[in-house]
Amino acid sequence: MKSAVDTQALIEENQQLHAEMQDLLEQARINQQIMQRHQAFDLRLIGSGEFRDLIETVSLLMPNTFNLEIVTLTLIDHDFDIRRILQDLQIGLDEYPNLLFHVEGSTPLPQDKPTLGAYNAALHKPLFPSYQPASVAVLPLMRHQNPIGCLALGSAHEGRFTGNLATDFIERLASVVAICLENVINNERLKHIGLTDPLTGVNNRRYIEQRMQEEIGRAQRERSALSCLFIDIDHFKRVNDKFGHQSGDDVLCEVATRIKKELRLSDSLGRYGGEEFIVLLTQATVQDAARIAERIRASVAQQPILIAGADEALQITVSIGAAAQMPPDRSIPADIARQKLVARADEALYRAKESGRNRVVLAE
Repeated sequence: MKSAVDTQALIEENQQLHAEMQDLLEQARINQQIMQRHQAFDLRLIGSGEFRDLIETVSLLMPNTFNLEIVTLTLIDHDFDIRRILQDLQIGLDEYPNLLFHVEGSTPLPQDKPTLGAYNAALHKPLFPSYQPASVAVLPLMRHQNPIGCLALGSAHEGRFTGNLATDFIERLASVVAICLENVINNERLKHIGLTDPLTGVNNRRYIEQRMQEEIGRAQRERSALSCLFIDIDHFKRVNDKFGHQSGDDVLCEVATRIKKELRLSDSLGRYGGEEFIVLLTQATVQDAARIAERIRASVAQQPILIAGADEALQITVSIGAAAQMPPDRSIPADIARQKLVARADEALYRAKESGRNRVVLAE
């Protein structure tokens, strides 16, 4: 027969075991929640079909999921290929301060294993330009044995990332990010090719019509101004007839480049066909359109274009028709409003050519 002391000891031991069991169950519950958050993050990351989705997932969702103060993504883009695509997608780099690009000739990015440890300004300042964490993990992003960038994780806690921590989990994370990044960039490249004029590198007619319809719908909702420029290269047939189609292609490319230099990031330029270009100006009144059109006209006319086979540079000019909707009529479907806007700009262009070329004419 057990004594009262033995019984009390068993009760206390049982209570202790019960408390330990509760602690284990609570930890299991917490671990399950962490695993569920990680799984949800992985699914969101893998499901990112566009560059904007991926950047927002990495820079905004990842810090919340992994209890970090900051996550930055640095890409290797020394030929500016990715940044040109982002510009054409109307994605401004100022929208995503945690999206960075490696500067050629600067400190090389890690290309082997993740590096963990205390923040070192000399090494880590380029990866964390807006925030100084206490400890960091820098994960190289590799595809097919080639570096494509790095993922930098920053924590306010000194002990969060130390050199003796296992890196299996974050290496797996870096692999998933690298695969998703490559997939998204390839998807954007394919879309870019499908919506880009292969000769001039600017948007093609399909893209500009689609974008115009979207912007007209937005302008109708927001009651904002929208303008369109129709641009035609004067006497372009003479260039082809006298110097050949290769020279004509050179002129088209140079004119497209000069037009683009006069536009804002929010504006869109497209080759409409032959020697015709269309410019869509968002948040632009007819006065804004006239001013931008005159800048484009002057930019083309003031500097002759040097082409192969010509003894001297060619004097090239453009005629421009401008039309605006201030604001677009809400009662008209966006597609019909687009057709009307283009038709008015085209009619103004016709009058510009009939009245002597090398000029800007506003739609009536």
